[in-house]
Amino acid sequence: MTTDCEQAYETLVQFLYRAPIGLAQTTMDGDIEMINPMSAQLLMPLSPDGNLANLFDTLGQLLPQLPQMVREHADGSGVVCESLRLHVSGAGERRGAGQVLSFSLLKLDAHRLMAVIGDATLEVEREARGLARQLSDAARLDALTQMPNRAAVREQLQITLAGERLSGAAEFAVLFMNCDRFAQVNDTLGHAAGDTLLGLIAERLRSALRAQDRIIRGAHRVPMAARVGGDEFVVVLDGLRRADHVLVVARRLVTVLGQPYGIGTQAIHCGVSMGIVLRAHARGDADAVLQDASIAMAEAKRAGGSRYVIFDPQMRERAVRRGGLEAELRSALAGGQLFVVYQPLVGLQPVPGAQEGGGADGVDRCAGVEALVRWQHPTRGVVSPLEFIAIAEESGLIGEVGEFVLDTACRQFVRWQATLGPLAPRILAVNVSRAQLTRPQIVADVRRILEQTGMAPQRLQLEVTESLAAQDELVQSRLHELKALGLMLALDDFGTGYSSLASLHLLPVDTVKIDRSFVSEADTSHRRRVLIEATVRVAHSLGMVTVAEGIETEAQARVIRELGCEKGQGFLFSRPLPADDITAWLESTVAA
Repeated sequence: MTTDCEQAYETLVQFLYRAPIGLAQTTMDGDIEMINPMSAQLLMPLSPDGNLANLFDTLGQLLPQLPQMVREHADGSGVVCESLRLHVSGAGERRGAGQVLSFSLLKLDAHRLMAVIGDATLEVEREARGLARQLSDAARLDALTQMPNRAAVREQLQITLAGERLSGAAEFAVLFMNCDRFAQVNDTLGHAAGDTLLGLIAERLRSALRAQDRIIRGAHRVPMAARVGGDEFVVVLDGLRRADHVLVVARRLVTVLGQPYGIGTQAIHCGVSMGIVLRAHARGDADAVLQDASIAMAEAKRAGGSRYVIFDPQMRERAVRRGGLEAELRSALAGGQLFVVYQPLVGLQPVPGAQEGGGADGVDRCAGVEALVRWQHPTRGVVSPLEFIAIAEESGLIGEVGEFVLDTACRQFVRWQATLGPLAPRILAVNVSRAQLTRPQIVADVRRILEQTGMAPQRLQLEVTESLAAQDELVQSRLHELKALGLMLALDDFGTGYSSLASLHLLPVDTVKIDRSFVSEADTSHRRRVLIEATVRVAHSLGMVTVAEGIETEAQARVIRELGCEKGQGFLFSRPLPADDITAWLESTVAA
């Protein structure tokens, strides 16, 4: 029996010595009673003098808390610590480099401990490589839509550009898309709804591209779709057989992405503006190509949105000029280069019992004035608002420009009321743009300016274009808030937008301004006369006033007057004039 026990013990000792893992048996104070060769090999770098008498001393620099951990382990046996990572070469300046040990300590009984030591260096390296891959993938993935992000697009585009320049064979294209009304969705429904919308757009974009595989798969290349910014998406079409194939994809994407999205009980319309760079115009690196595609996208947005525009090198030159003009506009605001001119609105129909501002025929000679902004550039002369208002909207300066115009015009109007008495205009009209109306603080700004200038709210008329008021729920909500201040609202450019006579009653407006394109043919086109007459009748039935814009001839004025339009505006009566010239015009014309 004794012999069998001795043989079993000898077998166990041989196993421990030959085991491919380090084992060391110690006392409760760490004195080593048994240590196998693997354990000695792994621990030797920690003891330069070769002394492995005490495990606690050997691990003192890497695991100084080990004796305390043993004392605090109250159970008679069990795991004291398990799979701790110890950096062998990391006790000093090189911490984290070199060999890594895996260390576990077991309490065998009240007197003995067993240490299990392994080489975890390769395992740690594999984990590090795996983590690096995960971080690399995460760095190239958009968390919200699970699409590739801008970094991934840049990388892929660089590969595409390098390959195409070497081979010069297949065509490729970059499509840069921006959502036309995403900001309004965030403002009206909240950012959670906006995130949901982006996810829906991403899924619809992927589906639409899968439907176009036949155009691209001939070259065994799959289109890449990515989200590169807040509401910006990019598609890279690599391996097109012909350049014009991109137009098939572009038309489909604009159509598909422009369909309504269901979010809760809401049907959200959010089309895209798209800029396209073809291989023939791809210059520079990936960033340069993306910038050119973005420039073309901005051109599509300025053209009305929900469309695509193909990049042309001249667009880059225009973008540079626009960028310079933006900087100059900032200086113009600070330097007082902007000024306001005024165009009179005259009465076309006799007003029974009218005396103030009316002539002998009872016609109101100056029913009001419209304030228009101008820019006196130090070298270019007067810059057209058609050129700089769009820049002000895109750059975020429209708020400052709009406040300047409203404040200046209100102060001048109050001055006329005080100095001209019955000759003064009765209404001040000021235009507001989409960018102004989507600013949350616009209502507070208008209220503040009215109070500071002493302008009577009922004398102020804010004008918004028909297309904007008719299709934008946020704008309509803002118009109701403005109207609650007691001022009047006008629908500008009526006949050119999306609304109709049938939906006119849905808009909170007091005045309908008939677009000059109708007025210019009032005396020559029967169809135009019918449309003008219908507009006047519907407006009157809703208690609205009508104004004809762009009257330039007596013949036009006569027809407009016969059709019952109350007011007119145009060069026939006066061009836009500075305040002093308007004063002279009022004194000479209205008093006549």
